[in-house]
Amino acid sequence: MKKIYIIAIVLIAVAIGLLVSAADDMGTYATFDEAKGDKKVKIAGQLVKDKEMYYNPEKDPNYFSFYIKDTKGIEHKVVLLSEKPQDFEMSEQIVVTGKMGADSFVATDVLLKCPSKYKDEEVYMKKES
Repeated sequence: MKKIYIIAIVLIAVAIGLLVSAADDMGTYATFDEAKGDKKVKIAGQLVKDKEMYYNPEKDPNYFSFYIKDTKGIEHKVVLLSEKPQDFEMSEQIVVTGKMGADSFVATDVLLKCPSKYKDEEVYMKKES
């Protein structure tokens, strides 16, 4: 077999491997009810602002807890094993990635969807038209 064919087959196999591993990351969002078990899931929800947020960087800078309400309206405590993200309270939607623990959802990653600074300008421009 020619050397070029072997290289092409190896590159195709690597590309397929990358696509399969990326497909695990592109999964749909789960709810707290579906987050049972040992599988890592992504949960989208909104911050429950009337419940306690705990972050004490002097005691443990990699522990931040808060409550979110998922898309089905279920509130649950989330423990983020990282520092508190900047402008956390301003976020419109929060996506947490992690696993369900004994009494809380243990997140290893958080994605904040903050309000757009152009939102007011868009509304204003639509009224002029």
